[in-house]
Amino acid sequence: MSQYDYQAIDDLIHSRIRLSIIALLVSRSAATFTCIKNRVNASDGNLSVHLRKLEQANYLAVEKQFIKRKPLSTYSITEKGRKAFQSYIQHIEALINR
Repeated sequence: MSQYDYQAIDDLIHSRIRLSIIALLVSRSAATFTCIKNRVNASDGNLSVHLRKLEQANYLAVEKQFIKRKPLSTYSITEKGRKAFQSYIQHIEALINR
């Protein structure tokens, strides 16, 4: 790469909230919606939109269940999401080290 190619940056991950979500899930096997919400400090609605985008891209997997009649959504990063994050980090490092 001979120049700073901003188009090579994964827009899906580059969002501040989505980057925070992916970084959190890379470091653990899974996290509940509430855990992610508390760590990322986002509103329910905003977080739901970003989680859905990552899920639609197959970067995240979600398991939904009910515990005592309350919904519980647990998210984990997929292999595709892990590879996309690694590629994102490598690209950012390459830009910094230029």
